[in-house]
Amino acid sequence: MKYLEDIGKYFVMLGQVFKKPQKGKVFYETLVKEIEELGVKSLGIVMFISFFIGGVIALQTALNLESPFIPKSLIGFAAKRSIILEFAPTFCSIILAGKVGSYITSSIGTMRVTEQIDALEVMGINSLNFLVLPKVIATVFFYPFLIALAMILGIFGGWLAGVLSGLFTATDYVVGIQTTFDPFLIKYAMIKTLVFAFLIATVPSFHGYYVKGGSIAVGKASTQAVVWTTVLIVIFNYILTEMLLT
Repeated sequence: MKYLEDIGKYFVMLGQVFKKPQKGKVFYETLVKEIEELGVKSLGIVMFISFFIGGVIALQTALNLESPFIPKSLIGFAAKRSIILEFAPTFCSIILAGKVGSYITSSIGTMRVTEQIDALEVMGINSLNFLVLPKVIATVFFYPFLIALAMILGIFGGWLAGVLSGLFTATDYVVGIQTTFDPFLIKYAMIKTLVFAFLIATVPSFHGYYVKGGSIAVGKASTQAVVWTTVLIVIFNYILTEMLLT
C-alpha cells in the first residue's frame, strides 16, 4: 500500500511541477544554475568513463575473435552497436543517477528539514515548480548532448585502443563503424536518454521533497533515490527496447 501511495504522490507532485512559473526572470536564473550543476559539472566523469569503456569494449571484442574467418571490421561494428545502443544511453544514465540523483535529493531534502520549503509555501510560492521544474528542463535538454558526446568518445576510445594495442588496424575499425549504419539507432538512444533524464530529475526530487526527519533521514532518502532511479532506468530500458526495436 505504501508503494501505491508513493506512486500517487509522485504523479500529484508532477501536476504541481509543470504549472507555469510565477516569475520568468527568477526561473531563467535558476535554470541556468541547474544546467551548470546537473549538466556541465557532469561532463568530466562522462567523458572519462566513455573513453575508457569504449576502449575496453573494442579490446574485449578483438580478443574474443579468434577465428581467422571472421573479419576484423566486426570489432568496429560491435563496438559501435554496443556503445550507441546500451553503453552511452543506459550505462551513462545510471552513472548520472548516482551522481546527480544524490545531489538533487540531498539539496531538496536539506531545504525540507531546515524548513526553507515551508518558508517558500508561506510566501505563496509553488515550491515544487520553483525547485523541480528547472531541474527537469536542465536534464532533459542537456543530457542528450552528454550522451552524444559519450558515443563519440566511446567510439574514439575503441579506435585508439586498437591503434595502441595492435590487435586491429584503424582502417578495419573505421570500416566496421561505417558498415550498415542505421540512423534510427541514434533516435532510439536519444528517446531513451530523454526518458532517463526525466527520471533522474523527478525521482530524486520526490524523495528529497517528502523526506521527514533530520540529516540522517536526508542521507537515507538520497540512497533510496539512487536505488529507485536505477531500478526505473533498467525497467524503462527494457520497455523502450521492446517498444522501439521489436
